[in-house]
Amino acid sequence: MSWGTELWDQFDNLEKHTQWGIDILEKYIKFVKERAEIELSYAKQLRNLSKKYQPKKNSKEEEEYKYTACKAFLSTLNEMNDYAGQHEVISENMISQITMDLVRYVQELKQERKSNFHDGRKAQQHIETCWKQLESSKRRFERDCKEADRAQQYFEKMDADINVTKADVEKARQQAQLRHQMAEDSKADYSSILQRFNQEQWEYYHTHIPNIFQKIQEMEERRIVRIGESMKTYAEVDRQVIPIIGKCLDGIVKAAESIDQKNDSQLVVEAYKSGFEPPGDIEFEDYTQPMKRTVSENSLSSSKDSKSELKFGGKSRGKLWPFIKKNKLMSLLTSPHQPPPPPPASASPSAVPNGPQSPKQQKEPLSHRFNEFMTSKPKIHCFRSLKRGGATPEDFSNLPPEQRRKKLQQKVDDLNKEIQKETDQRDAITKMKDVYLKNPQMGDPASLDHKLAEATQNIEKLRLETQKFEAWLAEVEGRLPARSDQARRQSGMYDGQTHQTVTNCAQDRESPDGSYTEEQSQESELKVLATDFDDEFDDEEPLPAIGTCKALYTFEGQNEGTISVVEGEVLSVIEEDKGDGWTRIRRNEDEEGYVPTSYVEVYLDKNAKGAKTYI
Repeated sequence: MSWGTELWDQFDNLEKHTQWGIDILEKYIKFVKERAEIELSYAKQLRNLSKKYQPKKNSKEEEEYKYTACKAFLSTLNEMNDYAGQHEVISENMISQITMDLVRYVQELKQERKSNFHDGRKAQQHIETCWKQLESSKRRFERDCKEADRAQQYFEKMDADINVTKADVEKARQQAQLRHQMAEDSKADYSSILQRFNQEQWEYYHTHIPNIFQKIQEMEERRIVRIGESMKTYAEVDRQVIPIIGKCLDGIVKAAESIDQKNDSQLVVEAYKSGFEPPGDIEFEDYTQPMKRTVSENSLSSSKDSKSELKFGGKSRGKLWPFIKKNKLMSLLTSPHQPPPPPPASASPSAVPNGPQSPKQQKEPLSHRFNEFMTSKPKIHCFRSLKRGGATPEDFSNLPPEQRRKKLQQKVDDLNKEIQKETDQRDAITKMKDVYLKNPQMGDPASLDHKLAEATQNIEKLRLETQKFEAWLAEVEGRLPARSDQARRQSGMYDGQTHQTVTNCAQDRESPDGSYTEEQSQESELKVLATDFDDEFDDEEPLPAIGTCKALYTFEGQNEGTISVVEGEVLSVIEEDKGDGWTRIRRNEDEEGYVPTSYVEVYLDKNAKGAKTYI
C-alpha cells in the first residue's frame, strides 16, 4: 500500500491530513506540558502542606513530638515531602524526555513536510506548463490546418475562374502551398510537444508524485510512531517513580505500626507526674454542733450527749493540701469573699464598741470552697510563684517534685554537655599551643594564652553551676522516696484528732462573713492542725511588705482570715486591695490577716514590687 499509487490524485487532501497530524502532535505536547505543570503544582502544594504541619522550632509543639503517635505523624509529613519530590521528578522527566523532544521534532516535521509539498507543487506546476504548451501547439496546428484548407479552396476557385489572370492564380497557388507548409510545421511541432508531454506526464504520475507521496507517507508514519513512543515514555515516567512512592507509603505504614499507646501513656505520666501524695478522705462535717451546744447550755442532763462525737475507725486522714503552707492556706481558703463592712458613722471607737462585723452569709460547705480553690485559674503556676511575683526560680522550685527533678536533671545534662564542649575546645587550643611551641614559624604561642584562660574560666563557671544544680537535684531525689512515709506519719497524726477538731477546722476555713462565732479553743486546735503544713516549707520567705497603713477605726477581726486592729495602730501592708474591699496586713512579722480597706489609710512604697503609682 503506497500513497503514491493509491492516492496519486489526492494531493490537497494529503496536505490537509499531514497538517492535522502535526496539530494532533502539538495538542499532545500541550497536554504533557499541562500535566507537568499539574504535577509541579501538586508537589508544591504537598510540600507546603508538609511544611505547614511541621513542628515549629523552640515551641511547645516540638515538645509534643516525643509521643509515638506524633513521631509517626512527623514521619508521615517527611514521607509526604519525599512523595512530593517524586511528583517533581515526574514533571521534570515529562518536560525533558517528552515535551522538549517533541517540540524539536515538530519543528523538523514541519520543515520536512514543507519541503515535500514544495517538490510536489513544483512537479505539478511543471506538468501544468507542459500541458499548456501542448494545448498551444494543438491550437496552432488546428488553426494552420484550417488556414491551409481555406487557401487551397481559394486557389482551386481562382484556377477554375477563366476571368482571373494567370498571375492571380499563381499567387493563390503559392499562398496555398505556404499554408500547407505551415500546417505541416505545426503538425510536426504538435506531435513533438505531445510526445514530450506524454513522457512528462508518465514520469509525473509514475515517478515524481509516487516518490513525493512516499516521502510524505513515511513522514506521517514516523510522526505516528513518535507519538506512540512518547505515550510509552509518558507511562514509563510514572512507572519509574512507583517503587519510590511505594517506599514512601511503606514508610507511612511503618510509622503507623510504630505507634505504642503504652509508651505514650508512660510519657504522659513522666511529663505531668507531680510526686505529691493524693489527698486523704474528707471527714464528715457535723452541722449539729451548734444545736448540741444550745441543748447543753439549757440542760445539765444533756451535757453528756453534747460531748458525744462521731467515730471513724480504721481510716487515716491524709493531708488535704500537703503542698500549701499554713499562711497560704489561710490566704487562699479563708480570704474574704464578701464585701467588707462599711466604716462606722462615728470616728470614735466608742461609737462601735464591738467593732464592725462582716455581713451575714449562709455558711458554705468545705467541698464548695475546695472546688472553688481547685477550679480557679490564676495566671501563675504554683503558690511559690504567687509569693514571689510569678518569676520562675532558678532551682525550679515552682514545679512539683517530680517535674522539678526532671528539669534539674535536664539542666545538669545540658551543663555537662557545655563542659565537654568547652573542654574539647580547651584541649584543641592546648594542642595548637604545643604545635606553636615546637614550630614557632607557624604562630605565636602567647597569642593563645588569652583564649586558653578564657576556656578554663568558662569550664570553672560551668562546673560551679553544675555543682549547684546537682545539689538541688540530690535534695529533690532525697526527698521523693521519703514522701510516702511522711504522708503516712501525718495521716496517723490526723487520726489522733477528734471529729470535733475536724469540724472546727472545716468551720474555720470560712471567709469572715459573721455567720459563725468561733471559740478560742477551736482556733487553737486549728493552729495545731495547721502546723503540720509548716514542716515542708520552712525555707519559705514571708511576703514582702509593700507599704504601711494606719488604722482609722477599731476593727475586731473575730472571723477566720481577719485580724483585729486598734485605731491609730500602724501596720505593714503585704497585699493591697484587689477590688474586693479587703487589704492584707501584717503585725510583728508573725500575725497577718485581712482588714476592710475603708478602715485603714494605706501608704504604699513606690519602689515596692507590685505597688501602684497613685499612692
